[in-house]
Order: sequence, then C-alpha cells, then structure tokens
Amino acid sequence: MWLFQWANHLFNYPLHTLGVLPKSLDGLKGILFMPLLHSSREIEHIINNSLPTFILTAALFYFYRSIAVKVFVLIWIFTGFLLWAYAADKGVYHIGMSGVIYGLASFLFTSGVIRKFLPLQGISLFVAFIYGSMIWGVFPMEQRVSWEGHLMGFLTGIILAFVFRKEGPQRPKFQYEIEKELGIEPPDLEGMYLERLRQAEELEAERKRQENGHFIVYHYIPTNPTATQPEDDSEQVK
Repeated sequence: MWLFQWANHLFNYPLHTLGVLPKSLDGLKGILFMPLLHSSREIEHIINNSLPTFILTAALFYFYRSIAVKVFVLIWIFTGFLLWAYAADKGVYHIGMSGVIYGLASFLFTSGVIRKFLPLQGISLFVAFIYGSMIWGVFPMEQRVSWEGHLMGFLTGIILAFVFRKEGPQRPKFQYEIEKELGIEPPDLEGMYLERLRQAEELEAERKRQENGHFIVYHYIPTNPTATQPEDDSEQVK
C-alpha cells in the first residue's frame, strides 16, 4: 500500500485507473490492484486503512493460520469481483483497502460466533468493540466513499466464515460428543445407580439374616378343608 502511495507521488501516472471500474472489461484489473491504491490528495485515506489492515490481518494469520492464506486471498479477489459486477456504473474508479478490511472484520466476527470456541469468541468481541461502528460504512452515507466496496467485503467475509467453518481451529469436543459421532450409546447412568442400590439392599438383608440367625419358612394344608382358611398361610419360627 505504501509503496504504491510512494510511486503515486514519484511518477506522473494516474495510478487510480488501476482501480475497479464496474462493468467494464478494462476495470477488471482493479480486482488485483484496488486494495493497494489510495488517494494521492488525502493522506488520511491510507493512514486510516493501515492500522486496521495490520491488526485484522495479524489476527487472521495468528488464530486461523491453517486457512489464513486462502481466506485472505478469497476476500481480496471476491470483494473486487463482486464490486465490479454489482456496483452502479457511474464511470468512477473504486480504490482502497477498505473492502478487504470489511471482509476481514466480518470473517473474524462471524467465524468466532459460529465456532463457539472461547478464544475465537474473544476475537469476535474485540472486533465488535473496536470496529463495530464500521457497519455504517455499508450504507450510502457519503458520496465519495465506496460503500459498495464495503458492503461486498462485508458479505464476502460472512460467506467465507460459513464456508470454512469446519476448517481451522475448532472447539474441543467432549467425550459424549465423540461417542455420539461414533454411534456409541451413552451409558445408562440411572440404571447403573438403581442396580447399585438393589445390590446394596441385598447385601444389607444378607447381613441382617446372618446376625439374627436362620429362619424356616413352611406352608401347610389345613386339616379341615371346608374351614375358612387363607389359601396360603405361613409362619416363621426362629
């Protein structure tokens, strides 16, 4: 970014024509060069984009190192392409890193939310706290600001967060989740508890029988069958 800004001051060449010109074949080259170009008359443009670019790119490569290159390149390319395809054809060039910044911010925020992994959720909160006010940039509030580029970058980051949700860092799984994926039935904890209670009761009953001596249980048939007697009578004699 700063090398292009330096070259813009050294050479008498309209570098802004390397930006995205919507719906123009000549403007397709801007997909590659747009994020590197900034206003030569307003130094605040590149200054305001430099710090967010560094912070968000560093966060992406630190926390999502296995997919960081793919995500960064896709945000870069698709932000420019969608801007070229859908922005209004007003004959003006779109330049600046803002679209990529919006893509990085929306990816980090959305990915941290859907992965439900505490460190990544912390990054989501950080992005929301520091750069949450950027959301207003996706609306046409200022005439000279490429709100379409902001919007396309914002949408690209969200889409890529869902596309790569199963790649990169993941929340550690609990044992029951792993068993469920493997088709292993979870243990019947309640049944195990009741079985232990039954065994404890049997042991207690056996202990009491041993302490009180043996019991003889016998059944008899009454001598007078016609007499009213219970069908089954028993008596215990120590």
